[in-house]
Amino acid sequence: MKIHEYQAKSLLKKFGVPVPEGAIAYTATEAREIAQALGGRVWAVKAQIHAGGRGKGGGIKLAKSPEEAATFAEQMIGTPLITPQTGPHGQLVRRVYVEKGSAIAQELYLSILIDRAVGRIMIVFSAAGGMDIEEVAAKTPQKIHKLVIDPVMDFQDFHGRNLAFKGGLSGKIATKVSSLISGVYQAFKTLDASLIEINPLVITSEGDAIALDAKMTFDDNALYRHLDIEELRDLDEEETTEIEATRNSLSYIKLEGNIGCLVNGAGLAMATMDVIKLYGGEPANFLDVGGGAPRERVTIALKLILSDPHVEGILVNIFGGIMRCDIIAEGIVAAAHEVGINVPLVVRLEGTNVELGRKILAGSGLPIINADDLGDAARRIVKAVEEAA
Repeated sequence: MKIHEYQAKSLLKKFGVPVPEGAIAYTATEAREIAQALGGRVWAVKAQIHAGGRGKGGGIKLAKSPEEAATFAEQMIGTPLITPQTGPHGQLVRRVYVEKGSAIAQELYLSILIDRAVGRIMIVFSAAGGMDIEEVAAKTPQKIHKLVIDPVMDFQDFHGRNLAFKGGLSGKIATKVSSLISGVYQAFKTLDASLIEINPLVITSEGDAIALDAKMTFDDNALYRHLDIEELRDLDEEETTEIEATRNSLSYIKLEGNIGCLVNGAGLAMATMDVIKLYGGEPANFLDVGGGAPRERVTIALKLILSDPHVEGILVNIFGGIMRCDIIAEGIVAAAHEVGINVPLVVRLEGTNVELGRKILAGSGLPIINADDLGDAARRIVKAVEEAA
């Protein structure tokens, strides 16, 4: 689950992480009033969407008067913001964060995430932060410093100091940055986050270290322990199909392709998408119906796939262990009768009750293309979509 920048800063502040003063505005009038209340001579007006690269897309503006803050807010609110991470259609801006300006002397980078390769928390720090951090990582990777945390030792003060020193910092500034890293780490662990990114972490002209930006995502499986965080979820920032999938215990992620995928098991779903791409196709979604999904859930899964206007074909790939092939077959038939399947449909069934499942599909009267294995299924659906185009 993702949250907005202003929400992330509010959480980090509870762990002693310094953040600039600011408040959220839903109208231009509110933006003006916030700027006046904050005081100062410069204010940052930031579009609040669940996507990075806002600065490159014009979603962050520096206002030199409360009136200018109101003007920027009016330009952003109600308008789609296109960034390198939103795609060509952008994301609608519904609110802006008005923040007191900071005198920036240096921009740093900090993130804490789970290193899946070793199953441990990893801290990434660089003295070269800001909008071009991706270019820094690509061209000068030696400027990126990584620290994998030993779960027995956990994070210690010297870890933060060592990262600061590696970034070329010293004296009081190194101490303040080390303290900030410690606060962010404690927030990461306590809140069951999967990512916290501070870009930029800035050193001000007064010698303070503050989190000028903040991105946070959380482990969905741990949200039952953090109901207050779950309440921060902004459904307006999520795909309606993904919301519906969550309500029905489906793992669904919309993609940009045209071949819908219905698979049982996350690993098999990933493999299915890879093989589709291997044979020249583009998956339209990741969809895992789970190990023991009832017929109703399978029906809902197919409806979700068909609700995507870009889907031109569907590949069903089921390995029946816990999930029985006849249940999948019944779900496919039920969905076809309810919503109609007017695109090519390739089905690969294997495992428990496979013969019964194939018999149900054969007797359904549906124009189903049967496949022997995953490779055969991928070839058939790619070919069927091309022929139907």
